[in-house]
Amino acid sequence: MFHTALAARQGLTATEEKALDLLDRYGPLTGRQLAQRSALAPASVTNLLDRLEAKGFARRTRNPADGRSVLIETTPDRLASLGQLFTDWTRELEELTGKYTDAELAVITDFLTESARRQKNATARFTSAAAGKGQADPAAQAGGRPAGTDAQGIKGEGDIPAPGA
Repeated sequence: MFHTALAARQGLTATEEKALDLLDRYGPLTGRQLAQRSALAPASVTNLLDRLEAKGFARRTRNPADGRSVLIETTPDRLASLGQLFTDWTRELEELTGKYTDAELAVITDFLTESARRQKNATARFTSAAAGKGQADPAAQAGGRPAGTDAQGIKGEGDIPAPGA
């Protein structure tokens, strides 16, 4: 709900805001890379980029590693305008963390990290078991989208791997 409200405040859809989040986290990506990280079809990424360019949030640039392709990157000044909307949320999180000792925060972090790892493993087992038993593809059962994605095909916030993961 937070990201939907944040997106709406800037005239963006939740899908557009999540794509900007991915570009902010990982830096410039090719269309294929953005499609893989967002679980969107390549044609959907093309339309998404067209909308983000029209709104001034992203641009296409030549890929220096491969002149035949382009990279999608954010427009820094427009992205900075989104950051200002996080001021209150960041302050509230700082207040919350102030209630805990460093040792308690380490336990909380460990628990959340381990929970996310176990969820990822359980998802992998589920999808492997379904494929191995000839069961229907979980993506097909989810309306044609991969498991763990919303109606726009974007992975949930907790499902987006951290850089280097």
